[in-house]
Amino acid sequence: MDTPQKIRVMLVDDHNVVRSGLATFLRAYEDLELVGEAINGLEAVDLCRKKKPDVILMDLMMPEMDGIAATRAILADCPDIKIIAMTSFEDKELVQGVLAAGAMSYLLKNVTSDELSKAIRDAVSGRSTLSPEATRVLVQATRPTKQPLYDLTEREMDVLKLVVQGNSNQQIADAMFISLATVKAHISNILSKLQVSSRAEAIACALKHKIVSL
Repeated sequence: MDTPQKIRVMLVDDHNVVRSGLATFLRAYEDLELVGEAINGLEAVDLCRKKKPDVILMDLMMPEMDGIAATRAILADCPDIKIIAMTSFEDKELVQGVLAAGAMSYLLKNVTSDELSKAIRDAVSGRSTLSPEATRVLVQATRPTKQPLYDLTEREMDVLKLVVQGNSNQQIADAMFISLATVKAHISNILSKLQVSSRAEAIACALKHKIVSL
């Protein structure tokens, strides 16, 4: 019976202790084989061409070239390699950056050996593995952002609603129990904040951007 082909793994991390620990981890699994180690992104790009790994465990914070830049460079040259980003902490920019660069998976370094070995096998099969922290960042990034209210105060919002409803300055003053001069001041501020020059433009802007509704 033919021996199953081992998954060729390369380590990229500037900390010797981390690389040593990962190397020990890899030796514990018969289907995983360590084929190379690099201490920064530049070394990784060069070594990758020579070793042709199936999977790279990529640190993100490194000197010379960080993990995001290295991921982008490696995949531009060797698009079939699967890259698993590994870091010690959660960071929104790192998560989005390395996944946008083409990394298959994103894990924190506190994963268990079984979790990491599964992530490596899954990566070879084309399946991503994301830490709960990375998943949370991505979910938050895809949520629609709340439409800004152009820094309108609560009082200015009340005035704008009445303007949109077609009230005159006097009617707004009567409804809000404020002076006509105060109404004019509020409207002047509203036009300035909405970056428009007339009541009609203010109404159109308010409806278009759903600042208020009819």
